[in-house]
Amino acid sequence: MQIKKIPVLKVSDSVAEQIEEMIHSGTFLAGDKLPSVRELCELFGVGRSAVRDAITTLKGKGIVDVKRGEGTFILEFDSTRLFNNHLLLTSPKDISELFQVRKILEPGIAEMAAIHRSEADLNVMEEIFSNQSIKGWESDYLLHKAIAEAAGNEIIKQLLQFISTTMKNAMIDFHHYIEKNPATAKMMENQHLVIFESIKHGKPQQAKQMMMEHLDFVEKELLKSHVIQQTVGR
Repeated sequence: MQIKKIPVLKVSDSVAEQIEEMIHSGTFLAGDKLPSVRELCELFGVGRSAVRDAITTLKGKGIVDVKRGEGTFILEFDSTRLFNNHLLLTSPKDISELFQVRKILEPGIAEMAAIHRSEADLNVMEEIFSNQSIKGWESDYLLHKAIAEAAGNEIIKQLLQFISTTMKNAMIDFHHYIEKNPATAKMMENQHLVIFESIKHGKPQQAKQMMMEHLDFVEKELLKSHVIQQTVGR
């Protein structure tokens, strides 16, 4: 790779950007150790402070890990670093905004799953439906996770993992709510089955549409349960 000399303005930012470019291009791979500070200074034609500041920037972005006495290492990509893992769903606005993300992401995941699913993926989903010991939030979570696995995209899987982790407490409360509402629970079960059948029979557009309808339904019911819980709690 041809190395560019760094302009005087924002030297450390330019160094950080070029190291990122080298990672994206495959010059440095996950797990690789970066050259020493001295070697990076020579490589880019800059001072030590610029390199150290650049490494600090990359560390803050979760791109590298600095191990004292060992050096700086490239980290595996983890989409959860893009977000704050301590988000709380404390209002209808929070719930609606997260469902906006789900409705952008998950119908496409279901569509991809219908195209790329394997027999092993289908067996996992069938086990979730047939295993009577897996119920409520856990069953819901495992099915959506299995659909993401079937889509065959690691970044998508990690994004969905983040969303599921963020929604965990709200969805556990929601499933307690629908235990008292058998019609709602049955509707969700039927929706899950239709999504699964669409994936199983390789119908991507149907899987996409059914997932969107399912998420619309769950969002409305979740908001309803949230309002009821807030009212009861007063």
